[in-house]
Amino acid sequence: MIANLDYATLQQIWWILCSVVGSLFLFLTFVQGGNTLLWQVAKNDVESALVMNSLGRKWELTFTTLVLFGGALFAAFPKFYATSFGGAYWVWMLILFTFIVQAVSFEYRKKPDNFLGAKVYEFFLLINGTVGVLLIGAAVGTFFTGSNFTLNVYNQVTWTNPLRGLEAAFSLFNLSLGLFLVFNARVLGGMYLLNNINFSAMDAFEARLRKSVWINFLCALPFLLYVLVSLLLMQGFSVDASGVVSMVANKYLLNLLAMPLVLGLLLVGLVLVILAVLGTAFKGSSKGIWLAGLGTVLVGLAVFFTAGFNHTPFYPSKADLQSSLTIFNASSSLYTLTAMTYVALGIPFVLAYVAYVWRQMDSQKLAAHEVANDEAY
Repeated sequence: MIANLDYATLQQIWWILCSVVGSLFLFLTFVQGGNTLLWQVAKNDVESALVMNSLGRKWELTFTTLVLFGGALFAAFPKFYATSFGGAYWVWMLILFTFIVQAVSFEYRKKPDNFLGAKVYEFFLLINGTVGVLLIGAAVGTFFTGSNFTLNVYNQVTWTNPLRGLEAAFSLFNLSLGLFLVFNARVLGGMYLLNNINFSAMDAFEARLRKSVWINFLCALPFLLYVLVSLLLMQGFSVDASGVVSMVANKYLLNLLAMPLVLGLLLVGLVLVILAVLGTAFKGSSKGIWLAGLGTVLVGLAVFFTAGFNHTPFYPSKADLQSSLTIFNASSSLYTLTAMTYVALGIPFVLAYVAYVWRQMDSQKLAAHEVANDEAY
């Protein structure tokens, strides 16, 4: 059956699969969001231990998913990988660095003879949850605003800005998207902690977390509104049947109208996040992470689909329109995509295993007595 799929269909399938992985990563940034909440919601050693041990059980998932996202893009769309990672290397190196210091921090924060002290590693976690997530949002924003690269006939990339990708963070649209993701990660982090921790005799701790969910949601709203309004009104990049790229007014609004399913994903995702926040902040729910997580994934899918489908370059060049990359001119060969699709048939089994392990790890909420004498992180 897979062998009978045409090249264009396989290219679209792999953009969908990469979008799913990227959207799952956005959900898993609850770890980064939780990292940034530590100093605000934890007022004593026991509360700090609960936060760190709760997040410490899951931090590998975010890092692994980020690596998987990069690996999937490398395999399915190597021209994009070579162009972005080879040209905008400063932004990607900085993102990678923030995730490396996260790994180091969870590993060494409570090691004996830690000469830096726990607070230094907690500061590294704060950097990971703010700078790292913000730069990822700015990088995703370039799918709509464009990047500073040109490609020659041999597909050699020339980056036309000396900041090598860091300039993306100086675009108001890209910066707003990054800040929205930072605050959304903090919302998800608060919800995850509420779902994962046993708050017996710690009502004040629980109240601080619920308050943080509401405050960070309010902080996220202005950036979300700016991104949505800008997306609907901005000029966008379009490619015709002959491969010529041009600027089109309201391109991304036209994409959403042309793909009502994608518009539906966006609207349903936003509603789910709002309902989760209201239930968490005012109804005492501890299940908000699942509604908000699903909502975040749906919004992420809508963003990636809007950027890549309906004759749209997903990695446009504002330095040279004709260097822009689409899912059709940036993908691997038919043979490679076909072979990868056979391998991808095992993905549901991997996801089922992850879900099973997650359920086993969280079958009982983390209690204070578990971390009082033996804090792992």
